[in-house]
Amino acid sequence: MNILAVFLLLHLAQPILGQGADQRPNYVIFMADDLGIGDLGCYGNTTLRTPHIDSLAHDGVLLTQHIAAASLCTPSRAAFLTGRYPVRSGMASFSRIGVFLFTAGSGGLPTNETTFAKLLKGQGYSTALIGKWHLGLNCEVSGDHCHHPANHGFDYFYGLPLTNMRNCKPNSGDIFMAGARRAVRAAVQLVTLALFTLLLLDYLALLTVPWRALGFVLLAAALLIGAVVLFLSQFRQLNCILMQNDKIIQQPFTFDSLTQRLTNQATSFMERNLGRPFLLFTSYLHVHTALHASQEFLGKSKHGLYGDSVEEMDWSVGEILASLERLNLSQRTLVYFTSDQGAHVEEISDEGEMHGGWNGIYKGGKATNWEGGIRVPGLLRWPGVLAAGKEIHGPTSNMDLFPTIAKLAGATMPSDRIIDGRDLMPLLRDEALWSGHEFLFHYCNGYLSAARWHPRNSSAVWKVHFFTPNFYPEGSQGCFDTHVCLCYGRDVSHHSPPLLYDLLGDPGETRPLTPASEPRHQRILEVISSAVEDHRRTLGPVPDQLSVGNLVWKPWLQPCCSSSWQLCHCDHREGGKSTPRDGDSPSQTPA
Repeated sequence: MNILAVFLLLHLAQPILGQGADQRPNYVIFMADDLGIGDLGCYGNTTLRTPHIDSLAHDGVLLTQHIAAASLCTPSRAAFLTGRYPVRSGMASFSRIGVFLFTAGSGGLPTNETTFAKLLKGQGYSTALIGKWHLGLNCEVSGDHCHHPANHGFDYFYGLPLTNMRNCKPNSGDIFMAGARRAVRAAVQLVTLALFTLLLLDYLALLTVPWRALGFVLLAAALLIGAVVLFLSQFRQLNCILMQNDKIIQQPFTFDSLTQRLTNQATSFMERNLGRPFLLFTSYLHVHTALHASQEFLGKSKHGLYGDSVEEMDWSVGEILASLERLNLSQRTLVYFTSDQGAHVEEISDEGEMHGGWNGIYKGGKATNWEGGIRVPGLLRWPGVLAAGKEIHGPTSNMDLFPTIAKLAGATMPSDRIIDGRDLMPLLRDEALWSGHEFLFHYCNGYLSAARWHPRNSSAVWKVHFFTPNFYPEGSQGCFDTHVCLCYGRDVSHHSPPLLYDLLGDPGETRPLTPASEPRHQRILEVISSAVEDHRRTLGPVPDQLSVGNLVWKPWLQPCCSSSWQLCHCDHREGGKSTPRDGDSPSQTPA
């Protein structure tokens, strides 16, 4: 009887023992989009309900000075995945536009860049990206997928190759409208002035005007404007795409149950990979506009649709954390939560409702290097390894996840390039007093606009701004005339000497220091300026992935799931499943 009982117990325990065969840690990464650091309860918000995200702080480590390497989506995500400043990979723009706007652009994260997903895949990990990518798709022809997540180490992809935009949701506004209005107004004024001048010169017999040729030029210009307007009217159809691996499954995607679909994909991926270590990167569309929330969350928060969206994202995080518990994976899974940059304070709906978040006490927001644009949530939980309820106040970076994961997984770090991130584990486990970042450099697109200095063996953090955006209207916290702040020309103010702030005593950057208020003023500026020059000497020439040529829409690169006569429209959510590339059978692919 005892032998039979032992045999029965061993038989029942076999699945659990099998799960424990590979004890390397799993990684579950959450990245919000445009979430303000002040939007979470664990960072001081008392009116938005985020209990599941807050639980990561209660059960793990909260970073109070966690810095995004860029304040726009595309460069920030490139830095996050590679552990390198985006200017090193050509993912920082030197033009007006700092992110990819079209799925048929040719720029993207270069394939010679190494992501932490690629490193983990080389170590036998199963890897998945669920949600937003925004790092390019094609290079030469539609379907070459040179910049696709699969070419950067992700076995499985379910999400958006581009991003969520206002244009993706009917009746939610148009991101191009304000710029188009300004351009048309300027063009009309210019043409009117030119015609009046020509008429005057012709009347005074000072110039013979070829009116017929001029008419043809004006007609061609009108046709070009008409073509642009027609293209923009089809923006949603062409760019709001949902993919599963390399197949388009919905074009344009719809927001109905989208959060639930993405959450189900995340939990199903973990279920399919119980027998091997995995990396799950859930890259939320929340809370980038167009804001969305399912029926269960609509009207439930105290902050309109924005609050509803935050609380729905928190629900999704809770579902994934609950799945970790149910699958007995929590104890060997490092969980990390962050945002790609600060809240987009200029986001206001056509009805006047605030659709941007709150950056707490910090100045500015998305697209600026004031603290409100780059200081983001940083939460890490690993039961039994990281102490619960710990807070770390020194500077850390979203680039730090790359070396942290690489070293934990036993992967070899690339030796042919500079890695700007630092391994966080010594700091997280109280084996070190600082992250290793003496200096952090802050880029506005491709232009270095600010830097911070955290001297060794000191709690001080000094920050300088070499130039800052011109807020409009004056006295506001953003650039409401251009929707995002820009990085050069008349849109910025250069400072000589640079603005200097003591972030320890003035985290809101409200009181710039002077030689009278800080005796070490000149010395601090000299040290930081020297570090900036040293940093610049480490930069080499790389192809500009965000050049106008790479950003512009190219019809031969346009992804389309149907014939052009069907206007690239399809919905294969029920019948268009593709085989997952994470080592499992097609029958296990969720809808």
